[in-house]
Amino acid sequence: MRLPGLDLLRTLAIVWVMLFHSYLVGGLGPVGDAFARHGWMGVDLFFVLSGFLIGQQVLAPLARGEPLRFGDFYLRRAFRILPAYWVVLALYLAWPGFREREQMAPWWHYALFVYNLRYVSGQDVFAQVWSLCVEEHFYLAFPPLAWACSGRLSWRGFGWACAVVVAAGVVLRGVIWVHDAQLQVARGGTAADWFGRDLYYPTWNRLDGLLAGVMLAALRVYRPVRWASLQVHANAALLLGLLGVGLAVWSFWSRLSPVGNTIGWPLLSAGMTLLVFAGASPHSWIGARPVPGMGWLARVSYSLYLTHTAVAGLVHRHLGPWVDGHGVLSFVAYASASLAGGALLHYTVERPGLRLRARWLARRRDPQDVSPRPGFQKARDPATPGRPGLSRTMHD
Repeated sequence: MRLPGLDLLRTLAIVWVMLFHSYLVGGLGPVGDAFARHGWMGVDLFFVLSGFLIGQQVLAPLARGEPLRFGDFYLRRAFRILPAYWVVLALYLAWPGFREREQMAPWWHYALFVYNLRYVSGQDVFAQVWSLCVEEHFYLAFPPLAWACSGRLSWRGFGWACAVVVAAGVVLRGVIWVHDAQLQVARGGTAADWFGRDLYYPTWNRLDGLLAGVMLAALRVYRPVRWASLQVHANAALLLGLLGVGLAVWSFWSRLSPVGNTIGWPLLSAGMTLLVFAGASPHSWIGARPVPGMGWLARVSYSLYLTHTAVAGLVHRHLGPWVDGHGVLSFVAYASASLAGGALLHYTVERPGLRLRARWLARRRDPQDVSPRPGFQKARDPATPGRPGLSRTMHD
């Protein structure tokens, strides 16, 4: 079942990212550029959504005392991500005219999802793949980590572990910022030489959103009664979330802001986590009923993310003299072309891949009941008699 509030947030995330990348075609004018300036934050909203949704997929069977089907999980992710990604990557590699810029990183940086770990300034072709790299690393690491901690980590221990990861990220980014900024002054370089490579792209610096989403998923999976009681206050969470995002935007008065690049990211992730919490509630203003068109845009958002920069670049190079510099008309032209490109990829590659996934998993499904994992501790949630909770054992 799709949640209209989450569809709305996913749509806002992709639109914000697309607005940010409008600088590749010369911008959208003073008004459009004001909205686009912080559009890179849409990726952080995607991270929170991913942590929340994937976290539930992984934690739900563990909460029921069932073994985690690693094969099924990785197959689901592969069918969801790889078909459309491989097609777009093949276009980038085989058709130089499809690229936003000339210089492209080696093909294996993209194929092995290490682009964000080996980024070189100037190799910004298909650069949005950096966030897919972070996601892929999350998909690989989180299931075994959750399985290893299941039944062994108390709720308090889980909270402390999350706090340590967040604090370590703040300290690490702060040290990197100070060190690289000093080298920039000493060597006379520019921030472009180090900001993306050392600070913005690496996976270990971008865990805040994914972790926040996982924490929200743990609350929903292991504390369903508490989750339901809190969901009544979803609109208050929505307002607090908007305030948190606003404070994060202020902290990033510059992409190189030392405040933003240390505490700004966890603050942004916290604010967006409250938005996701509100979006998952039928009681909230954004989750009560679907907004026309948002469901479709949410479904094609992945294909849009993969193709929008290349499609906008094609329009700019071939039709720029006719469409650039016309304000709203320029926006409509680029938006229409991007939507058409994303829809084409979605319906010809992504959607058939999802159907193939459904058939493949149906053949793999074991009709027999699975037994609980040996040694798994089904701790009881005191507020939920008879149900496993995140009580003193990573079930709380």
